[in-house]
Amino acid sequence: MKLIINTLLMGLLALTVLTSCSDDESYADRLNEERNAVNAYLSTQRVVMSVPEDSVFYVGEDAPFYRLDEDGNVYMQVLKTGDRVNDRVKDGEPIYFRYSRYSLESWYADGTWSIYSGNENAMDATSCYFNYADFTLPISSQWGYGIQYPLIYLGVECEVNLIIKSQYGFTNEISYVMPFLFHVRYFHSMI
Repeated sequence: MKLIINTLLMGLLALTVLTSCSDDESYADRLNEERNAVNAYLSTQRVVMSVPEDSVFYVGEDAPFYRLDEDGNVYMQVLKTGDRVNDRVKDGEPIYFRYSRYSLESWYADGTWSIYSGNENAMDATSCYFNYADFTLPISSQWGYGIQYPLIYLGVECEVNLIIKSQYGFTNEISYVMPFLFHVRYFHSMI
């Protein structure tokens, strides 16, 4: 499964490299800007460079951000763990989520936060969902790999803050090379 995901991500990355760079700014320049924005934000937070071996995370608004992958594409701050023993996600299970996301690039440029997109505060908005770990379905792959990452470690009814770099973000936005800070809540059914 990981090989399929990595192959899909590498193909999308290659395609975006060819189509995303302007004459004034290279893809490498955009990646450097993304890295700088993420590092600047993380410098204001406590960061743990790996997931605890027992998967017991510090929880709450003062919890650290945990690096979830070895390349530093996804960091997670756990606000609520959900039931990690009796309520684990199953492959292919539909998972609904509410989110807000904020551009780390904008924050890095001028220090301001504003909601870039999301459905968290608009209860009349359609709930978003994916089928867990089934990236062959457009409904799942469109959200990228990063949004599903917390469910590897936490129960379904969890709540997290995520930093997601573009390669693991929404697939239709990979070419923008924009990192985001997400606030996400996950559910078994549409709310």
